[in-house]
Amino acid sequence: MGGHIRVGAAGVEPVVVGREFGLVLSLYRREGHGPAPGVEHHVAEMPDGPLTEAQIGEVERFAGLAVEAVRAGRRTLVRCHAGQNRSGLVVAQALVELGLDMPAAIAFIRQRRGPGALSNELFVRYLESGLPTARLLTGLGS
Repeated sequence: MGGHIRVGAAGVEPVVVGREFGLVLSLYRREGHGPAPGVEHHVAEMPDGPLTEAQIGEVERFAGLAVEAVRAGRRTLVRCHAGQNRSGLVVAQALVELGLDMPAAIAFIRQRRGPGALSNELFVRYLESGLPTARLLTGLGS
């Protein structure tokens, strides 16, 4: 789980992905940030805010791709702009599909990525209600 930027002692630094991963799932895209040619790369850009029914479906699809890759032993990166919310949404769902319960998945992400991880409370509500339910309810509202 990561982002296109990293905030460190030197300030904001770009994060460029080469061939470190066998699969890269991007919820945000910025030219020049990789991955290298030949690396499997899926892109589904979405906001760090309310998602459409189709976007929640893409989150579910990305979680499934991540689970398949992890089970196959492939090094996988799920990334968004800062590596906090959108990527956290996908990773939390993938962790649940790999056997964690949702509270444990959310706590694990926050422990590993820091207190800003999954700070988007709407995304947490999507996860707590279950993504299929969130997708259906979002579709009813449109």
